[in-house]
Amino acid sequence: MNDLLLKALRCEEVPRPPVWIMRQAGRYMPEYRALRQRHTLWELFHDPDLAAEVTLLPIDLLGVDAAILFSDILVITEALGLRVDFPETGGAKVVPEPGPLKIYDVKEKLHYVYETIRLVKPRIDVPLIGFCGGPFTVASYCAGISDPTLLRKLTDLCIAHLKEQVAAGADVVQVFDSWANRLSDADFKSYCQTYLKEIVDAMEVPVILFCRDSSLRAEILAELCPAAISCDWGAPMSELRKRVPSSIAVQGNIDPEHMKGSKEAVIKEVDALLTSMQAARGFIVNLGHGVLPDTPFENVRAFVETVHHFAKGGIEQRIASGLPPDAKPNFVPRS
Repeated sequence: MNDLLLKALRCEEVPRPPVWIMRQAGRYMPEYRALRQRHTLWELFHDPDLAAEVTLLPIDLLGVDAAILFSDILVITEALGLRVDFPETGGAKVVPEPGPLKIYDVKEKLHYVYETIRLVKPRIDVPLIGFCGGPFTVASYCAGISDPTLLRKLTDLCIAHLKEQVAAGADVVQVFDSWANRLSDADFKSYCQTYLKEIVDAMEVPVILFCRDSSLRAEILAELCPAAISCDWGAPMSELRKRVPSSIAVQGNIDPEHMKGSKEAVIKEVDALLTSMQAARGFIVNLGHGVLPDTPFENVRAFVETVHHFAKGGIEQRIASGLPPDAKPNFVPRS
């Protein structure tokens, strides 16, 4: 198996950094858009065969070094007896139900997620990433639900949900606490930090933490001792590498907006990132957030291929591949 991601998460030496992309299966892909013309988002998330097909698209079309489960952070609210709507326009919505919240067995309510993993796992030779939303972020979508124990309930469900994903075959999990950037540092500690720490400590596989504006809280996130922190573009990755303990990997951190320019500009940006991180272990190439729907597919392909070719070396090979010959050709991590 291609275990570059697992080695990078352990901060081991690798011949080149692994590369994958948040939202790496999505509307920038013509094949995905074709599926969306025939199926609703609800159908894609809830039908294991369809979800597996979408999960596999980036592996087949881009050659990324990890698959990430095609699902949504809000499906976990179904284990509270709630309904999630995925309208064609606008964001997903959690629909309150009358009466107090109930807690259901995730194996019963979210069985389709784990079946998707079981379908995908035998068909890939790269690690599979499972995920959940951070309790605060999921709770942020639960407007109209009054329950003082909501964060506690969601934390317990997140742990159960991730453990079932691991039991089904996930090698790594990522926690998306996307809306934690809305909080002050004090409120972050009250509403996020304790619950995220519980999730990290409960997992027996590597955990990657993602928060918007993570560059502002790198040290606080490091206190939670995840395997990796997914970093935004608010600071150079080489600087963030110094701010995070060497035992914790860093992931990122290209601005997704930069992916919408020319293919040559994308190649130059990725080359610059790789060059700046040549001396670092524990580095995973990614965007600072998910790939945007209107990103040209060829730019995303160039993003991945630049990482691959950066390690292979040889000016002639780089020119033949359309990559700039003046960038350093080898990724050689050093202690």
